[in-house]
Amino acid sequence: MARLCAETSDRMPKFVLPVVRENLAAGRDVRLAAAVVASWAHYAEGVDEEGQPIEIVDRLADQLKAIAGTQGTDPTAFIANRELFGDLIDEPGFVEPYVATLNSLRTLGARATLEALAT
Repeated sequence: MARLCAETSDRMPKFVLPVVRENLAAGRDVRLAAAVVASWAHYAEGVDEEGQPIEIVDRLADQLKAIAGTQGTDPTAFIANRELFGDLIDEPGFVEPYVATLNSLRTLGARATLEALAT
C-alpha cells in the first residue's frame, strides 16, 4: 500500500487529473475519480483509521499534511491547492462527489465508503 501512495503529488496530476478534466468536459461522471482524490486527501492527513500515524512518502509531504489537517473545518482545502489541482476547485461536478467521499471516509471509514461507491 505504501508504494502505491508514494509520490502521489507527482502521479496524480499526470495520470488521474487529466482524465477527470476530460470527463468533466464531456459531461461524464467523475464520482469514482473524485473518490480517488478524496482517498489521497484523507491519506495525507497522516493517520490511519485506528489513529496510528502513517508515513507520507512524497516530496510535498509536509505541505500536503498541513493542508489535509484543515479538512475537518474546510473539506475543500486539499483540492484548493491550485498548484496541484488547477481549477478543479471551481468544478461543482468534481467538488461535490469529492467532498461526499471525503466525509464518508472520515465518518464511515474506508470499507463502508468503498462498498457504497461500488453500488
